[in-house]
Amino acid sequence: MRNRFLITICLFLFAKMASAAEVDTVLTYSKSMKKNIKAVVIKPDSYKTGKSFPVVYLLHGAGGNFGEWVKNVPGIKNLADQYQFIIVCPDGNVTSWYFDSPVDPEWKYETYVAKELVGYIDEHYKTIAEKKGRAITGLSMGGHGALYLAIKHQDVFGAAGSMSGGVDIKPFPNGWNIPKRLGAEDEFPERWKQHSVIDLIYLIKPKSLDIIIDCGVDDFFYKANVRLHDELIYNNIPHDFITRPGAHNWEYWANAIKFQGVFMNNFFNQKP
Repeated sequence: MRNRFLITICLFLFAKMASAAEVDTVLTYSKSMKKNIKAVVIKPDSYKTGKSFPVVYLLHGAGGNFGEWVKNVPGIKNLADQYQFIIVCPDGNVTSWYFDSPVDPEWKYETYVAKELVGYIDEHYKTIAEKKGRAITGLSMGGHGALYLAIKHQDVFGAAGSMSGGVDIKPFPNGWNIPKRLGAEDEFPERWKQHSVIDLIYLIKPKSLDIIIDCGVDDFFYKANVRLHDELIYNNIPHDFITRPGAHNWEYWANAIKFQGVFMNNFFNQKP
């Protein structure tokens, strides 16, 4: 009897696993950069029901690619099922920082993610195709990118998050190929300010953007995240700020994405 009970439980768990989210790898075209770019799309288990779903755009960090999140944190598929939203993992190239480079016209990842990719996803998937149905978050370079894109495109995204985000690039004048995208910091200091999240919060319109920031105390971006938190408080911009022991690694991000999932789900389900 006990063995039969265990077999029944195992079959139930297997059935639950079998109904998990479906992962697509899609090839999108960027008109601005004249090239094809891959993305991962995770559909929740009820996708075939016919209703429309909200979308969370989940960005990778420097040196990463579109497949990094689903490879290193396969549990994000469970988030898609748990909260019934689509997750899209774009490819931001190794060091795009998710902005349009004023130096190199072949790097236009702000245009790609915020306009071209969003347009592709809304055209090919059953989405809630307005800002109340779109959120964006990411890790490290992607944390910067998510906040940067959401601030610059408040008509597109209604919520934004950051995990261990490089929210102020100015203290890193030689880091992660940023000079290749913007020119040298000492030659173009204003340009670097215009592409640093911490210097763009004045653009945030009241009640336009729900924001969550998360960074570990042992992270080399920690002080910048605390400064951003303080600036948001000073400017009376509502946001969630989470910090706890942890460094700049996948162990931290695998935990952080769970909090981001709760936040984005609350945003999608809030009453008008």
